Amino acid sequence: MDLLPHASALVAFATTVQAGSFSAAGRILGSSPSAVSKAIARLEQRFGVRLFQRSTRVLSLTREGAAYYERIAPLLRALEDAGEVMQPQATAQGRLRVTAPGDLGRLLMAPIVDRFLPAHPALTLEMSLADRHVDLIREGFDLAIRAGRVADSELNSRQLAELPLVLVASPGYLSGHGTPQGIDDLARHAHVRYMLAGSAFPITFASGQVVQPQGVFDTDDGSALRAAALGGLGIAQILRLAVREDIAAGRLVELLPDAPLPRVPVSVLHAFGRHAPVRARRFIEFLAEQLRTVG
Repeated sequence: MDLLPHASALVAFATTVQAGSFSAAGRILGSSPSAVSKAIARLEQRFGVRLFQRSTRVLSLTREGAAYYERIAPLLRALEDAGEVMQPQATAQGRLRVTAPGDLGRLLMAPIVDRFLPAHPALTLEMSLADRHVDLIREGFDLAIRAGRVADSELNSRQLAELPLVLVASPGYLSGHGTPQGIDDLARHAHVRYMLAGSAFPITFASGQVVQPQGVFDTDDGSALRAAALGGLGIAQILRLAVREDIAAGRLVELLPDAPLPRVPVSVLHAFGRHAPVRARRFIEFLAEQLRTVG
């Protein structure tokens, strides 16, 4: 079957998946929602399957639609990126979709907005702040920022920095429960714990000693973890970057500074292969520079 007559329909389909609706895809493509819908309908007629489940409120991929998108998204991105070869100054342009952990992403937003985007006016950035690990290809993301060790995968990865962890608690909590003087004291305290994939992170010291704290509040969101510590619920193990201003202002107290915690690697993942497009390379270099200054 000839692909070229259906190229516009493929673009309409992929854009709708990424944008979430026909109307949003139409705005991106400079077309009407009706034209986008009809283009996708022609694609469905061609294959004899439904790519989307349509209702008045929800537009969701069918199983066939998800499988099809997973296969064509890298091809369409490669075609788009190939156009950069014809740009003499290799400017960062087009749309860049990035996912990052909520806490780390929010801390990076100010320099991204203040410095990165003004320096690249031809670039459109979409950032999703979520602590879950997204499927880059299936969900249409270009880059994923990950905190922690990166599992083996077919994705390309680059470590950007190693950020220190710290144990903190509020002055109010410490005045009521006492300040731990050693690692063994931690077991007698209340803790607010960070959760990932349903499991609480233990406190693992650089020396190798491990504490499994009893949690009074568990969360998979870094901002909620900080808020719980500020609210006096207990001791939190958290990125120093997330609470450095609170420590400096006395809102939180660093605990056991002579028993250091290991650093957390921060990496970026992508599925572009050996030659990432300019927009991705520029963003990765910017992130690396920012994280070096705070690590």
